[in-house]
Amino acid sequence: MTSITIKRASIEDLETIQNIGRETFYETFAPHNSEEAMQKYLNESFASEKLTKELNDHDSQFFIVWENENPIGYLKLNSGNAQTESEDENALEIERIYVKKAYHGKRVGQILYDKALEIALQEEKKYIWLGVWEKNVRAVNFYKKNGFIEFTTHIFKLGDEEQTDLMMKKVLE
Repeated sequence: MTSITIKRASIEDLETIQNIGRETFYETFAPHNSEEAMQKYLNESFASEKLTKELNDHDSQFFIVWENENPIGYLKLNSGNAQTESEDENALEIERIYVKKAYHGKRVGQILYDKALEIALQEEKKYIWLGVWEKNVRAVNFYKKNGFIEFTTHIFKLGDEEQTDLMMKKVLE
């Protein structure tokens, strides 16, 4: 990798986020799900209207990681009412760390996680939390390596299939 930068995203980055989100979610989860379920999820989760609302929400923050002029991943953080589960004001949720498959193992996910940790510390959060699919062993191991522990589970529906997400958190002190 040559020059890696991370920049806060705005509404002008909507299409970039859509493209990265669709590509990385598909790369990661298509082998385990039906094409119909995948397309439905991609169309709903990365719809322009939905992402516009999220990008304009003051409780959500997006960051895109770039290699030169090439977007290679992004981070989505939520606090307050933007959190996907009812946590508290002292928490920061990592909703997404998405990295293109070609960049797995090249510390891009670590760069995005480090940015999340930096934000959590700046905002004086007591903990960071997230949900990760139990069968995404690579991601689970990444979060464990970074000090996260499981505290419960929840069900994530993709199409007609119910999948178990591990809820993990890291207490900050």
